[in-house]
Amino acid sequence: MRAVVQRVSSSSVTVEGTIIGSTQQGLLVLLGIADDDTLEDVQYICDKVSHLRIFEDDNDKMNLSLLDIGGEVCVVSQFTLYGDARKGRRPNFMKAAAPDKAEALYARTVEAFKEKGIPVSTGQFQAHMEVALVNDGPVTILLDSHKEF
Repeated sequence: MRAVVQRVSSSSVTVEGTIIGSTQQGLLVLLGIADDDTLEDVQYICDKVSHLRIFEDDNDKMNLSLLDIGGEVCVVSQFTLYGDARKGRRPNFMKAAAPDKAEALYARTVEAFKEKGIPVSTGQFQAHMEVALVNDGPVTILLDSHKEF
């Protein structure tokens, strides 16, 4: 499972002209699910995102987590995170999970954040989405549950 985690002061997801999810201070998480991901990967990503110390404390040091600041999270599925463009010019998406499996693990990831008491908004699985954000910092972190980077 891969996640692009962006610290935001606001974010929103629009589908067919309607905002379906939005956040204020917190994190936007673009989530890619691989064909070999399991519930262990869900737990890893949820725990890592929830506890990343990427918010400033009173001394302007990145020392606080999403849980510490009471922030929100917007989780957006993005299979293109598993696009392999090392050969040729068209990405290969063979490592991305099939839609049924990906949707189930995406939904489970959303629930895992809710179980931690984090306010969650989402995109719409397999929809064409417009994602808007104000990246605060900017701060962007890449995570991979298989620790490939």
